Amino acid sequence: MTYLLSLLDKSPVAEGESAESALARTVNLARQAEAWGYHRYWLAEHHNNTQLACPTPEILAAYILAGTRRIRVGAGGVMLQHYSPYKVAENVNLLAALAPGRVDIGIGKAPGGLPLSTKALQAGRDPNLRLDFEHLIGQLNSYLQSSAAPPVASATGEEAPGFGAQLQVTPRPARGATAFLLGASVASADLAVKLNWDFVYAAHINGDEAAWQSTLAHYARISGSKPPILAVSVVVADTAQEAAQLAQGFERFQVQVGDGQPVTVGSLKQAQEFVRQAGGGTHKITEREACIIHGTSEQVHARLAQLQALYGVREFVIDNPLPTGRQRVRSIELLARGLREVAASE
Repeated sequence: MTYLLSLLDKSPVAEGESAESALARTVNLARQAEAWGYHRYWLAEHHNNTQLACPTPEILAAYILAGTRRIRVGAGGVMLQHYSPYKVAENVNLLAALAPGRVDIGIGKAPGGLPLSTKALQAGRDPNLRLDFEHLIGQLNSYLQSSAAPPVASATGEEAPGFGAQLQVTPRPARGATAFLLGASVASADLAVKLNWDFVYAAHINGDEAAWQSTLAHYARISGSKPPILAVSVVVADTAQEAAQLAQGFERFQVQVGDGQPVTVGSLKQAQEFVRQAGGGTHKITEREACIIHGTSEQVHARLAQLQALYGVREFVIDNPLPTGRQRVRSIELLARGLREVAASE
């Protein structure tokens, strides 16, 4: 059975390049991805990072939806800890009303940046009304599923003032967005099933295949017939040697300060800066495997087919880690061409 291919774009900014140029390239690549047969085009959220141009995927998604016809477009994902679930639901519903049947909303638990940007995004919040992630995403799910708002509870479980049953999320599109939970743990798989959302395992962030196996095996046991989606890093080139060279040098580090949420970053320097911005103190920095599937199109699709057989994956979200340039676009095009060849041979 042929699987689907989708793309995750972080809107990378090349050295000496403007953000305007990087965003124009993202828009153009979305149009090319549609022509090449990709199923979805997802946009990542990153803050206070001059190397990545998109802090607000919902806004960029609207622009791309207006310039494409078929491909599904969405956030991969919105970092919900920073925002009101009510406002996120309004944004998503507006997009779904503008582009019926083409809008996705992926929700992630990570901060999308280092501690300074998190503090800025959450400035002015009443800490007594701050909810944990599971409460936030539960509220968002209720907003997306129902015309009436759910009760808004504080961290102590008491109903927060100022909200009532008459609060509506508008507009109410006839065809709402499809919701996805992005995660890399058994707990995330459990939450996706509880919400009845699609589950996307973030193997492009956690490249430890033993973790994939345990989480996806658990998901298979609890999800019924709903298959998982696997986000993976992929580099394709005309030769295996070229692909191997392009896939070298990428790093992943997990950093945890005190008993705070562990966060994965792309370099040791970023991990150390995270600790500094968090105020120092007890911390742990652990190097993680940066797993990049690489090779010719035929070799990469053989590996994807193997993963599909092992884990029941119906769709791969492709994170191409290459910086800007011809090789990145060529890699994305070769991968799509290879899937067409696989489908034709079945």
